[in-house]
Amino acid sequence: MAYKQVILIRTDLKMSRGKLAAQSSHAAVEASLKSKKKNRITFSAWRLSGMKKVVLKVDNQKDLYKYKQEADDAGLTTAVIADAGMTELKPGTVTACAIGPAEDKDIDKVTSKLQML
Repeated sequence: MAYKQVILIRTDLKMSRGKLAAQSSHAAVEASLKSKKKNRITFSAWRLSGMKKVVLKVDNQKDLYKYKQEADDAGLTTAVIADAGMTELKPGTVTACAIGPAEDKDIDKVTSKLQML
């Protein structure tokens, strides 16, 4: 089986590359910690297989929450990140959502129509 984690990034915010990297990292770590508690076997399999991550783009906050809800409904681990507002964005701005880690096929059911960033 193949495993991955997907990070959804809002493109409407026009974040700098550094901000985008930080928000992606926050999402990846938060979802990983949740996954480790929720399903240790899946987490370990993903970790041992190289911790594959794919960053995908969503147009706006509405779309981000749409995919988050689909992932939640499918029983996948999710983590939404809201910015602290210390640099580029207003406090509380939702920037990213991580889905997984989980089996590729399960994440693909939710995110396969999205494009890579």
